[in-house]
Amino acid sequence: MENILDAMYAQVEETAKNKKMTQTLKALVIMKEKHAGQFRKGEEHLPYIVHPLKMACHALSMQLFEDELIATILLHDVVEDCNVSAEELDVNEIVRKNVENVSYRKLEGRTKEESIAEYYKKIYSSRIACLVKLIDRCNNVSTMATSFSRERLVKYIGETEKYVLPLLEYVKKTYPEYGHVTFLIEYQITSILDSIKYLTM
Repeated sequence: MENILDAMYAQVEETAKNKKMTQTLKALVIMKEKHAGQFRKGEEHLPYIVHPLKMACHALSMQLFEDELIATILLHDVVEDCNVSAEELDVNEIVRKNVENVSYRKLEGRTKEESIAEYYKKIYSSRIACLVKLIDRCNNVSTMATSFSRERLVKYIGETEKYVLPLLEYVKKTYPEYGHVTFLIEYQITSILDSIKYLTM
C-alpha cells in the first residue's frame, strides 16, 4: 500500500507542479501532516490519506484541473477529523471557505437529521463544494461494502438516495459543463448501490 500511496501522492504533486496549482501543492503538505497516524475504517487498516488522494486522482482523471477544487478535495476532512478550523489552514480564502462548506457538524439544539439537511444546504451554495461532495460519496460507496456494518450500509444508502443523488441532479442542471463528470459519478454510485441492495437487502 505504501507504494500505491507514494504513486498517488507523486501523481497529484507532479500535476500540480506542471499546471502551477499552488493551492494544491500547499494542501498536499497540510493533508499529510494533519492526517498523520490516522487510518480508514475497515479491516484493511489503510492510512487515512488514501481517501483524499484517491479522490484527487479521480478528479484529475476526469480532467478537473482547477486548483481550488483539488486543494479542497485534499483537505475536505481535516476540519471534521483533525481538530483544526478552516481558518487555520494555510491556503487561500476560496479553499478555506469550501473546506468549511463540506465539513459536517452536529448543530446545537438540532436533531441529527436537521443538521444533515442544513449541511447539504451549505454544500449547494458552492459549485466546488458540490463537486467535492459528489466525488467524496463516489469514493465512499466504492469501499463501504468492506468497511460498513449492514446497519451502516442501509443508513448510508438511504442518505445517498435522499441527499446525494438530488445533489447530482442539481449539478447536472446548474453546471452542464460538468456533464462528463456527473455521468461518470452517477454511473458508479448507482451501479454500486443497486448491486449492494440486490445482494444484501
